[in-house]
Amino acid sequence: MREIVLDTETTGFDPQTGDRIVEIGAVELMRHMATGNTYHQYINPERGMPNEAFEIHGLGDDFLRDKPKFAQIGQAFLDFIGDSKLIIHNAAFDIKFLNAELKWMGLPQIPWEQAIDTLAIARKKFPGSPSSLDALCRRYGIDNSSRTLHGALLDSEILAEVYLELIGGKQPDFGLSNRAVPKDGEQITQWTPGPRPTPLPPRITEKEIAAHAEFISKLGGDALWLKS
Repeated sequence: MREIVLDTETTGFDPQTGDRIVEIGAVELMRHMATGNTYHQYINPERGMPNEAFEIHGLGDDFLRDKPKFAQIGQAFLDFIGDSKLIIHNAAFDIKFLNAELKWMGLPQIPWEQAIDTLAIARKKFPGSPSSLDALCRRYGIDNSSRTLHGALLDSEILAEVYLELIGGKQPDFGLSNRAVPKDGEQITQWTPGPRPTPLPPRITEKEIAAHAEFISKLGGDALWLKS
């Protein structure tokens, strides 16, 4: 059984008011085990990035300007997911955006029944408790320390671990330790959530760095920032 754990990042909350997808990340599972096969794509939204969205995922206009448009990657994305079940946290949000982008391209829509919503599973399993991805990581002791900003691929990798815990899987650490995961006769080992494939550009300017250095120079030799 093949499943795809999926996440997107966007410019906002509603594609019908002009918001677009800027990142897609997905992790392939076979029989509830990670294969190591992933899909990741940054996307030029063909519009400016609102500051509210930038504060969430850190993907700005300069970074996205040379990335492909959705029309250039839409078919490849559909080819990757196929008819596999899509494991998504708050599936209504991601499916709404994906189907809007696909519709604008004239490509087939993703059926709602193809998605499994881990947010709905968590709310049913833990009524009245926080059900965000971070809250579920805390509940299950899953390391999400590298999640300083939202990122579609990293969030998919983390959600893959959360998903197995939610459904009471047979392998508590999701096979992401040193144990081998079979795929077509091969073995994959030590698959773990990692940093973004492409580091984001610095969010502090050269002018701000210089101003900070000047400030530190006035504090004397005992300044905390000068100690290793």
